[in-house]
Order: sequence, then structure tokens, then C-alpha cells
Amino acid sequence: MSDSTFLVATMPGDGIGKDIIKSATSIVDLSSEIVGGYKCNWQMIKAGAEYFALNGIDVEPGGEDKADKADSIFLGAIGLPTIRHKDGTEICPHLRFREIFGLYAGVRPVKAYPNITNRLSNNLASKIDLVILRESTEGLFYSAAVHNRCPVDNDNEVQDIMRITRKTTEKLHDFAFKLARQRKSKGKIGKVTCVDKANVFRSQAFFRKIFDERKVNFHDINSDHCYVDAMALNLIRNPWEYDILVMENMFGDILSDLGGGLVGGMGMASCAEIGDNHGLFQPAHGSAPDIMGQDKANPLATILSAALMLDYLSEKNKCPSAAKGAKLIETAIEVGFEQNKIRPMEFGGDMGTEAVSNELMLLLKDKLVQNKVL
Repeated sequence: MSDSTFLVATMPGDGIGKDIIKSATSIVDLSSEIVGGYKCNWQMIKAGAEYFALNGIDVEPGGEDKADKADSIFLGAIGLPTIRHKDGTEICPHLRFREIFGLYAGVRPVKAYPNITNRLSNNLASKIDLVILRESTEGLFYSAAVHNRCPVDNDNEVQDIMRITRKTTEKLHDFAFKLARQRKSKGKIGKVTCVDKANVFRSQAFFRKIFDERKVNFHDINSDHCYVDAMALNLIRNPWEYDILVMENMFGDILSDLGGGLVGGMGMASCAEIGDNHGLFQPAHGSAPDIMGQDKANPLATILSAALMLDYLSEKNKCPSAAKGAKLIETAIEVGFEQNKIRPMEFGGDMGTEAVSNELMLLLKDKLVQNKVL
């Protein structure tokens, strides 16, 4: 089998972004050496709030074109609380990328790992393994993607639009059912829950209506509905009973942070944003400027996002070895927590960014870990 080489547009960004990107790229490079059959070329692009403060633009000239032509886009962390647009909003070029590249499917896995302090007392919490699927181009974020979509915007009143379109919503729901089918083949629950506020908003009733139309094409997958406020309760009460939760943009933004909290913290919150022709991968957490440069950040959300990227590249380019690389990384993290060899400071442990990365490299090389995958 010939090797596949992937060009990855890579934006370290702000705060802890540079450290966690360095950690993730080194882990992917090692996995490719061990597995063989694929390689990532990291095309570094300057972007973010720090770059904006120096240059007045949030992405280097030509950066968006480079991202467009790359096989995938990989971000560290973007944004700083002290650097804002004149209207008070953050520097967020990745919101624009979602629209430019049509990244409608925001995949936010929520998975419990051993030996991380559990936020829920029920022993069943150790079985949490669900995905929050967040539509990423419409909903209430539609107005935020480009800063001129407010029908009323003055010093007395501001309005934001919640936009739901049939075209995007059909693709999102189909993505949800196909993802549930993939997970079911691996022993997961195989169920999609439509999370909405259809009892109040016409846009949300429309979102649910399209869900019910699309589900008839997936008779092998169970489905149900849940109002978003009830789901906030259920994610505390019985999150282990859920598999795929599909929802509007703002709801997904909020509930995915809740999901991260359920399984330890945002340091485990990976994210894939996928469209028909492009994929962007980044941790769901922020830039944490309070710990930047201190070797305290948990790099695992970024590393898990890189594993999601390898799965995406594998499917997009018919490269099974990239999927094996993703599985090797995921297995090494699982074993690392099981054996208490990975102890991030975020969870009260004694390991910073570099120590977690170094230990994970040792686990990737461990023959017992490799034997589970290769």
C-alpha cells in the first residue's frame, strides 16, 4: 500500500494554543511512524487575537486560501479576553471558517475515562459515551458569523437571528443517523435524540419536523425527541442512556460544555467540524491565558481532536492506516488512564503538558497497546 501524505493547515493561535498544538502534532507524527501508510505535513498559519492585535487582521494574508486547499484544518486555541473587536466580541476567525467552508456538523464527543474524578455519584457515570452533534453554521450563531446580520442594532435595541434552513438541517440529521449507525457497528447504543425547543420557537419546530422526515430513512436506528431544558436535566440525571444528541448551534455550544464537565473538564473536550468538502479540528476549550507558558495545560482535548482528524482523513481519502493511527492514539489514552499513568494537572494530577505528552509517547510505543490495535 502506498503512503498517503496529508497537508494540514495548522493554526496554533493564542494562549496555550502553541503548546497543545506542538503536543498533538508530535503524537500524530509518532503514530504515523508506528503504523505507517500515512503522514501529516503541518502547514503553519498565523491566526488569532494576538496576530490581530499586531496586524489588524485575524489570519495572515493568504491563510484562508491555504486552509481551503489543505486536506484538513487543525486549530489550537483562538481568542484572548483582552483583545476584542470594537463591538466587544472576541476575535474568532474559526466562526468565519465554519461559514466559508460549510462546516455544518460540529461533533463533540463526551466520554468518561477511568481514574478521572467523576462529577456524578452514580457508578453508571463511568459508562458515559455520547456525542453532541451541534449544527455549526446557522441557529443563533448565524448573526455572529458575520457582524452585520442584526435586523436591529443600535444603542436602544439589538436583535439576533435564529436561522434554520431545510438544506443544512437535512444534511445535519442525515449525518447524525449515519454517525449513530457507525457507532452501533462498534457496540454503541445506536440512537439519535433530537434536542430542541419546538414547543416555543417556530424555527425549532421546523428543526424537529425535518428530523422526523429524515429518520424514516434509518429504520435500524432508534430515535426520540427532548426539549433542551429537559436535556440539561437528563445530562445530569442519566447521561449514560444517550448516544447521539443533535441540536441547534447555541444549544450545542452550551450543552457540550456541560458534557465536558460531566467527564472531568474541558481538557478532554475534543471537536470536529465537518462539511461536505472540508473538516476543521480543534479542542472545544478556550485559550486559557492564565496558564499560558506555564506547562500546565491538558493537551488531551487537542490530541483527541487530532485523532478525530485522522478518522476523517481516513474516510475522505480511503486510507485505512490513518484510522489505525487514530485508534492507536485513543487506545493509548484509555490505557494511560486505566493504569494511572496519565495524570493531568487539570484533574488534580502532577503532570503538565510536556509530561502528559511524553507519557503518551511511551504508551504509543508499548507493545501491549499496539497489540490492541495493529
